[in-house]
Amino acid sequence: MGSTADVMIRVDQLTKRYAERTVLQDVSFDVAAGEIVSVVGPSGCGKTTLLRTIAGLAPPSSGSVTVASREVTGPPEGVAVVFQHFGLFPWKTVFGNVAYGLLVSGMRRRDAEPRVRRLIRLVGLEGFEKSYPYQLSGGMQQRTGLARALAIEPSVLVMDEPFASLDAQTRDLLQLELLRIWEQRPAAMVFVTHSIDEAALMGDRIVILGGQPSHVVDIVDVGIGRPRGREVVGSERFRVVRDYLWSVVMQGAIGQGRPGEATAEGPPPGDPHQADSRKE
Repeated sequence: MGSTADVMIRVDQLTKRYAERTVLQDVSFDVAAGEIVSVVGPSGCGKTTLLRTIAGLAPPSSGSVTVASREVTGPPEGVAVVFQHFGLFPWKTVFGNVAYGLLVSGMRRRDAEPRVRRLIRLVGLEGFEKSYPYQLSGGMQQRTGLARALAIEPSVLVMDEPFASLDAQTRDLLQLELLRIWEQRPAAMVFVTHSIDEAALMGDRIVILGGQPSHVVDIVDVGIGRPRGREVVGSERFRVVRDYLWSVVMQGAIGQGRPGEATAEGPPPGDPHQADSRKE
């Protein structure tokens, strides 16, 4: 783990149970300020449960989560969540959805309006301020959800498979848009995804969950500098990281591995734990 001064999110020996079922066991990792950490693992391994615990939406059974050195016991200040299914209010316009968090916090509309309009422009929705969610494409709805999350100027952003329900072309576009926006407004980000390629494209590091109960199988340093564009997916470093992730996640999907144990075969040629010497 990193030094306390550098850590924005700390997950420490987190265990989460539902009745007799243990979903997560002794999960530990840090996220530094301005770092993106992707989380991957087989379906049903507890990725969303982990995210909900970080966001203060589900209490730990044991262990702890801290944000900015404060233990999370409920939704923390400065943490924004972007869900897979948009979560927009259907009776509010784009402007109303983006402004919601600011107005609920007590900001006057006239004070919120410049920030809201700036964010709508940032996510490429200028001209759609008066549109309702049913009038928007899925990609535009997700842009609205992202703008709403950014409106509170979060220090932490947690994203639960935000592009999973979109078509491939829109997904590719929004991945790059999110990276562009993050470069302008960096925040500590936990990015939950079931896509290996997306995890490697977005993350500085990748936490791999697996096993029953789910635990941290490995943490991989992506080792690709920023800013990033679509060209990185053709790099040798990207291939090494992607292939290793596939080998570990697929092993987890067939039920192998025990807590604290990496893959039986170890990393493939081109060890992903050896960061690219060209990393910026």
